[in-house]
Amino acid sequence: MSVRTLKGNGRWWALAGCLLWLAFTFFPLYWVAITSFKTPLGVVGGPTYIPFVDFQPSLSAWRELLSGERGQFYNTFIASTIIGLSASLIATAVGSMAAYALVRFTFRVKLLSALLFVVVAFGGYLICYNIFRIGQALSLIYAFLAALSLAVASSRLRLPGPVLGNNDIVFWFVSQRMFPPIVAAFALFLMYTEMGKIGLKLVDTYVGLTFAYIAFSLPIVIWLMRDFFEALPIEVEEAAMVDNVPSWRIFIGIVLPMSKPGLIATFMITLAFVWNEFLFALFLTHSKWQTLPILVAGQNSQRGDEWWAISAAALVAIIPMVIMAGILSRFMRSGLLLGAIK
Repeated sequence: MSVRTLKGNGRWWALAGCLLWLAFTFFPLYWVAITSFKTPLGVVGGPTYIPFVDFQPSLSAWRELLSGERGQFYNTFIASTIIGLSASLIATAVGSMAAYALVRFTFRVKLLSALLFVVVAFGGYLICYNIFRIGQALSLIYAFLAALSLAVASSRLRLPGPVLGNNDIVFWFVSQRMFPPIVAAFALFLMYTEMGKIGLKLVDTYVGLTFAYIAFSLPIVIWLMRDFFEALPIEVEEAAMVDNVPSWRIFIGIVLPMSKPGLIATFMITLAFVWNEFLFALFLTHSKWQTLPILVAGQNSQRGDEWWAISAAALVAIIPMVIMAGILSRFMRSGLLLGAIK
């Protein structure tokens, strides 16, 4: 058997493996799609696979969903779109600036200043709340401002102890994702509730949920964009510095256009996280700003899980992400090719 024949057989085996994996990946989506067009009897009566052959398609689940019988579909879809896009854009913008600063500038944070921040924050809250009898919300604000001011002021002093560098700061950002989400969601709910007592309503509001998602997404944005910025050639920035170009103009006019594929990829990943997030929306919303995962989870009744309704709602939540991933992936590929040509 010749080498050419072996290569040809290898390609066919590779193609067969890819097709098998494609079928394995797309079958759950196909099953959700056909289930959304089944009647209740068609779902509980046993597995059927091919429309018009095994079962007669019905639009009853879609009619109930779009008519509002299964919840405020249109309001939920609009809320998910607004919150997802705005939180992803803000997180990508802020996280990109932080990642660029951690790549191009050297930071030295004294560990003692960080410990001072923690001690003053917790101790100040306990003193304000238990001794001075100040409300919990105001105690949180006063303690945070005092701790931040003392930490910044002490960092300028010659304090003993180890000094944290850029890699330590990046690890601190990424470590925020190691905590169980239920802990952060419950803590945010308690804090938002206390803020509402002083007139700053954050529960079931656009601002409250968007801020939570921005904080939730910043670690992954900083981690991803840091790698993209490290791969950029620094010679272009150095040439601009020779011409006395300000740092902010270098970042906006040179760095961001060069890292366009990375920004698009990071935005896509962030939007996928925010769009599919369930726990924060469950804790921090009641009705007005509920998102699509809450709507999908609510498609049941006293009779149990109604899979035809759940499938229709899940398909609505999946389709926008599939469409946007296809559109943005084309821009991302074109940007990568353009960078390779240059």
